[in-house]
Amino acid sequence: MNHLYDKEERMWAMIVHLSALIGFVIPLGNVLGPLIIWLIKKETSPFVDRHGKEALNFSISVTIYAAISYLLVIVFIGALLLVALFVFWAVFVIMAGVKANEGNEFRYPLTYRFVN
Repeated sequence: MNHLYDKEERMWAMIVHLSALIGFVIPLGNVLGPLIIWLIKKETSPFVDRHGKEALNFSISVTIYAAISYLLVIVFIGALLLVALFVFWAVFVIMAGVKANEGNEFRYPLTYRFVN
């Protein structure tokens, strides 16, 4: 466990990642959750700021991938892509939350960096 960051910083970094799971309940919650947490907490800790940007960029990227997959449902491959994307998204959001809670950095794969 990395003790360079206090317990509260690690907790908020974890929350910023896991807040994407709000997307199960609220449309576009996967983007709104990390965005709101990041905007509120980014000034309090560089660690939370970095994790917030990473979570937000991943959520935006996944939303774009989902829109493209949804359009491809017309040619039937989109349904498979949506299922694969959902599993990919859920696994990496949980992995990032765990890493953040341990005090480690995490970089999502296949992510465009919209927010620097």
